[in-house]
Amino acid sequence: MSITPRADIRENTYEFETIPLVKATGFREYDARWLFGKEINLLGIQALGLGLGTYIQERGVKPRIVTGHDFRSYSINIKNALMLGLMQAGCEVLDIGLCLSPIAYFAQFDLEAPCVAMVTASHNENGWTGVKMGCQAPLTFGPEEIGRLKDIVLNGEGVARPGGSVTQVEGVQDRYMADVASKVKLSRPLKVVCACGNGTAGAFAPQTLRAMGAEVIEMDCDLDATFPKYNPNPEDHHMLSEMAKAVKEHGADMALGFDGDGDRCGVVDNTGEEIFADKIGLMLARDLSEQYKDATFIVDVKSTGLYATDAVLKKNGATTVYWKTGHSYIKRKTNELNALAGFEKSGHFFFNTPLGRGYDDGLVAASWILAMMDRNPGKSLSDLKDALPVAYTSLTMSPHCGDEVKYGVLERIVKEYEDLAKSGGEILGRKIKEVITVNGARVHLEDGSWVLVRASSNKPELVVVVESLRSEDDMRDLFRKEVKPRLAKYDEIGSYNQEI
Repeated sequence: MSITPRADIRENTYEFETIPLVKATGFREYDARWLFGKEINLLGIQALGLGLGTYIQERGVKPRIVTGHDFRSYSINIKNALMLGLMQAGCEVLDIGLCLSPIAYFAQFDLEAPCVAMVTASHNENGWTGVKMGCQAPLTFGPEEIGRLKDIVLNGEGVARPGGSVTQVEGVQDRYMADVASKVKLSRPLKVVCACGNGTAGAFAPQTLRAMGAEVIEMDCDLDATFPKYNPNPEDHHMLSEMAKAVKEHGADMALGFDGDGDRCGVVDNTGEEIFADKIGLMLARDLSEQYKDATFIVDVKSTGLYATDAVLKKNGATTVYWKTGHSYIKRKTNELNALAGFEKSGHFFFNTPLGRGYDDGLVAASWILAMMDRNPGKSLSDLKDALPVAYTSLTMSPHCGDEVKYGVLERIVKEYEDLAKSGGEILGRKIKEVITVNGARVHLEDGSWVLVRASSNKPELVVVVESLRSEDDMRDLFRKEVKPRLAKYDEIGSYNQEI
């Protein structure tokens, strides 16, 4: 048995150096993240490693695990503490050093290791740390696995076993870059801004894109753990605006932006306009379904409804499945249904054989975006975007709703929509075609418009998104005349972060 962690230990005390600090809130739905020092200490990280190794042994999985870390000033020390705990649990640790999350996932295949523990806080601000974990490549943990790991760690149920070891493995990063670049060889000149926000991707993305044949304009690719300009987050307005400026300044064909651990990709077109990941996914689905007929695609419930109505996808026999928001959920569903690809609106892209290995990888996504451009000579990225049907999608609105009540409230809202659909009811004069309830209620209307109400995975909020295929005014009406009045009946629901 291990020492039971505590959550009430303060920095700069005797207890901080002698007792594991682990706050329960760090265990999220599909990964783990803490403020280092305030919510977890190095002994807590060691306890996490012991707990993870114990869970792997409990699952009956071969205890052979890849470890890696992102470029933050403290990540290597955190990884070392994690490895100590893993070795204490009897694991064979294969440490590949500084890397992107998808490089660690690649290493599971490259080194024949079923397990992975990647130390990264992704795009979070400095001060945060975390671990992305899995024991069945290419999948990462979901709520069930995280829940069991949380119990093992917080209850001090870690079990020490003999036989643990650590081996420093070199060359994985080079093999990864060569593997990604080998699938795409551009036959037309493309000038690409490669934006890395001074995060870890700067060490790997520019040369990989060049190996595909792109002319690369580097933007903030020098590694700097202080993130002097902005966090490496391709969903962040600041980073996107800088990408747009660079595209215009250099006359580039596009900008590709990567987050702190390289598992997400953001896109700005040749005009300097951002293309949200669900629309990029639709463009890719159109392109790929021409080559792979009757393909299946997985998208999260926040994504555009155009997947369900698109004429090109229908012509090519493609099937689209809407699934739970969250990279772990989309990854699992893509694997479960052997879908060709999965797309999440936050910028996680998943490609199965023969396009990829099923895990989220910003550089693999970039490679297929470039390949799509190569297959469409004479067309710009904005041309391909403009070829999509028009959809008017709202920003994500998040009314406050307490963590302790939000799921109960959501259950009642879901039932309202299900009952409305069963009774033949309408929303703004349109019949309800389908209510998808895998993640809250996504209500599809007969004209392809939709509304979504779900619970936030990590905040005391609900999440509201609406989309109209008619007009921007209709999109606003779907919120103001349908969703907002319906939610206003619930006293537990408070004010919105923003409205349209």
